[in-house]
Amino acid sequence: MLKRKILIVMVIIGTWIAGCSINESEDILTPGGRVALPEELSAGESTVFNSTSKAFDTPASWVTGELSALFLEGDALYDNPRVSDGNPVNGGLGPVYAGYSCASCHNDAGRTKSTLFTDGGTGQYGFSSFLTFIRTPNGQNHKNYGRVLHDQAVYGSEPEGKVRATYTEEHYSFPDGETYSLITPHYEIYDWYADSIPVEQLEMSVRTPLRHVGMGLMLAVDKDEIKELASIQYPEYGISGEINWITERNTKQIGLSGHKAQHADLTVELGFLSDMGVTNDRYPHEVSEGQSQVTGEYGIQITTKEMAAVDFYMHALGVPARRAVQNETVQKGEDLFYQAKCHLCHTPTLHTQKEGVKLLDGTNLPWLGGQTIHPYSDYLLHDMGPELGDDYSQFNASGDEWRTTPLWGIGLQEVVNGHSHFLHDGRARNFTEAIMWHGGEGDVSRQLFSKMTQEERETLIMFLRSL
Repeated sequence: MLKRKILIVMVIIGTWIAGCSINESEDILTPGGRVALPEELSAGESTVFNSTSKAFDTPASWVTGELSALFLEGDALYDNPRVSDGNPVNGGLGPVYAGYSCASCHNDAGRTKSTLFTDGGTGQYGFSSFLTFIRTPNGQNHKNYGRVLHDQAVYGSEPEGKVRATYTEEHYSFPDGETYSLITPHYEIYDWYADSIPVEQLEMSVRTPLRHVGMGLMLAVDKDEIKELASIQYPEYGISGEINWITERNTKQIGLSGHKAQHADLTVELGFLSDMGVTNDRYPHEVSEGQSQVTGEYGIQITTKEMAAVDFYMHALGVPARRAVQNETVQKGEDLFYQAKCHLCHTPTLHTQKEGVKLLDGTNLPWLGGQTIHPYSDYLLHDMGPELGDDYSQFNASGDEWRTTPLWGIGLQEVVNGHSHFLHDGRARNFTEAIMWHGGEGDVSRQLFSKMTQEERETLIMFLRSL
């Protein structure tokens, strides 16, 4: 049965390789002038050979000429802090917000270390590197609050509430005696802006930012291939991926973006409004509209052209090349990755549709089309068990279901952002803890990893560090 399923996947991949032969025939050179090995090319023509703190914040090689200027414009709008006054360049912040710029939560296009850990919850210096989704048990917004709790505010306004995070730690041992521990988060909202909402009337989900690696290629991925992956089941391992069919811009689409694949685009417009309180053509009303501290009309605070530049910047970011691909330990770690069945969800190879992908303003990016990519994700939903569940469903995604996180670039997160916190709320402090949090459909990998020797576990993690 398993051999038959592997054969199906090979046929799918083989078909797409045939359709992508133009790209496959072109050599890509490393900065040292040698021809890159196929194993190094995480993202085809969008692969960048950068393993520094700017590994996630480097444009793909096809970004030249006028595109370079557009990339820099989007990069500046992404990085530069917004302010609360009427500054025509970077005004519009607030009155309530979560972060003062995209980069406050996505430093260098990565994952800023969350204030859940640095500050014990709400950040003290003008941003909180997490989002707290709140609603009623029947899925409605609470009066005086929107979908996200904004725990920051400009001078003269009040935050909607603040978040406190505490953790309990439990210690465990692998069968060979090596010890590890897991921390379980506990979240509390206090200092509510208006009505204090009782716990029994509150559903909430706390989520830390994702790496902005390969986002354009993610949107360009061929949807038929995603559908094929969703049709393959592994009952012997309890694994069955599911598409999150969402409705966005009045259209039913495949969700790809976000912790629960709850979006079909990069949410630039929503991010400016909901995260920063910056109104735009798609969302012209303040996120805190209806609160007494919102007075009058603020107008459009960022143009569609500017947001399209940010959208281009995110699409055009390169994906760092894999490293140490010929190292024997890394190669052994890759074998162990397969032995632990990690690849059944963290799909190593996908392909992008030939026509590329369009930006929010309709501009087409053909450079992202016809690529063989290695995101190590099927972009599908998987039930990860109640230990990781948040009881916060979104479209098809139940509270226990999460999108498979792409692993490309994961080995450089500590280099870029100075920490190794993983999973949707950062509770895993390293690779071992991230694996040991896998329940539900991920339990087979957790069990197989546990039964490995300490040397084998370290070898598998060496492979993850090469991605």
